[in-house]
Amino acid sequence: MTFLLDTHLLLWAAGRPERLSAQARALLEAPQSELFFSAASLWEIAIKRSLGREDFRVDPRWMRRGLLDNGYRELAITSEHAVAIARLPLLHKDPFDRLLLAQADVEGITLLTADAQVAQYPGPVRRV
Repeated sequence: MTFLLDTHLLLWAAGRPERLSAQARALLEAPQSELFFSAASLWEIAIKRSLGREDFRVDPRWMRRGLLDNGYRELAITSEHAVAIARLPLLHKDPFDRLLLAQADVEGITLLTADAQVAQYPGPVRRV
């Protein structure tokens, strides 16, 4: 099973694992799970950290290194991902979530999210 984690799941997995649901923990810990993070998530963390958001206090350089050290694979942003955003219905306007959804769709991997609104999108998305 191949999964792309949304930004909040990444933050929780790295620093607040108690916030993860039992289902999310099981998927993240399963030996057959291949876990990806997007450059978009690190971009989101960097921007929101610089704005002083309390829930984005982690240093994105530290976050990237920790994810790689723990077996996560990085998913770069491509122009194909960018243009795929146009195919998404406008269920909400968060550009980072929309990019993650487009990446999951283009790459054929499941986006894991705790966000009920994101989980309403068609395609490979699963709320945990």
